Amino acid sequence: MSIEILSTRSSGDFASEESRQLAPWAVSPNGSAGRLHAEPSHTYRSEIQRDRARIIHCTSFRRLDGKTQVFLNGTGDHYRTRLTHTIEVASISRTIARALRLNEDLAEAIALAHDLGHPPCGHRGEEELDLLLKGHGGFDHNAQSLRVVEILEEKYPGFSGLNLTWDVREGIQKHADGYVFPDSEKRYPSPSLEAQVTDLADEIAYSSHDLDDGLDAGLLALASLDEVPLWKRAEDSARRGYPDLDLSRYRGFVIRCLVNFLVDDLVCQTTTNLREAKIQSLEDLRNHPTRLASFSKPTRQELSSLRRHLFQNLYRSPEVAEANNKAARRISELFQHLIEHPENLGRKAQNRIGRDGLHRATADYISGMTDRYLALQHRDLLPNG
Repeated sequence: MSIEILSTRSSGDFASEESRQLAPWAVSPNGSAGRLHAEPSHTYRSEIQRDRARIIHCTSFRRLDGKTQVFLNGTGDHYRTRLTHTIEVASISRTIARALRLNEDLAEAIALAHDLGHPPCGHRGEEELDLLLKGHGGFDHNAQSLRVVEILEEKYPGFSGLNLTWDVREGIQKHADGYVFPDSEKRYPSPSLEAQVTDLADEIAYSSHDLDDGLDAGLLALASLDEVPLWKRAEDSARRGYPDLDLSRYRGFVIRCLVNFLVDDLVCQTTTNLREAKIQSLEDLRNHPTRLASFSKPTRQELSSLRRHLFQNLYRSPEVAEANNKAARRISELFQHLIEHPENLGRKAQNRIGRDGLHRATADYISGMTDRYLALQHRDLLPNG
């Protein structure tokens, strides 16, 4: 009976119901500018919900499970991968979006897609590809994520890519110099608020959860965190609620308190910013000269202090740096081999050489690899490397 009821309603009916719950500056459930290629609407899913499903079911999303977050994939059963990080960003994004009465599905879809273009071996892998592509457009994982959903995924008969709505693709751009509305010369200085909060949710996730993994690996010492204001704040909150907390549960609960504090601060400060800017509509928001989603100034300073601590004591630690540098050498050596022997590229990458050039096609091929496949390709193609 429920199926019969659903079949009599259109996606527009569901979108209208959802829209009534949203803030006036939130993006509509069906998006604000449609898709590049027109498609029939779905019976009971909004356009943004369809985007979310397309991202989850694409090949690049599945590969995230085999890509490094901080520790090389396979070095520990409990460390985050690029996939688990993505899921955590999506969860935090939905929480923030709900608190601000934004389009939760849009925030989640942007989060799920934000690292689709990330290469193997974490940020060290991205740095190496950017260096290898000097003079050929460089490499940036945000731009590559957009390239994945617009060109590289091949699942539909009528077009390349996933044909996502403009609003999701806008959010994936992340650091674009203005956002051009489709079929228009108009350039907006700011993206949707859903895109803005997802960008900050990413920062919350990697700051807190990289800290968690670093402690788990024994590369960060609890005692050293006494000098980190955000950690002390979260620790004090945890102790107030549970003064006799068992040590085995201590770290995880402090991390939870840390995430909760950052989310609360972001929601409160963003609400204040919207009010002071007198935002009344999505058009007002996109035309605002600066982004309105933000942490408070003291929290931003404390978050920067935490990031510095992570860089000095985790990301640059010999255990992490040496493994990532070894993986980066594999990327460099494999890249040079494939430039000299393009016949060893994958079929799809070979087909793009004529249109995109050999260097870009090679970067597409390598950036799509998991850590494991990179090692296998390096072993098979460069046995003496």
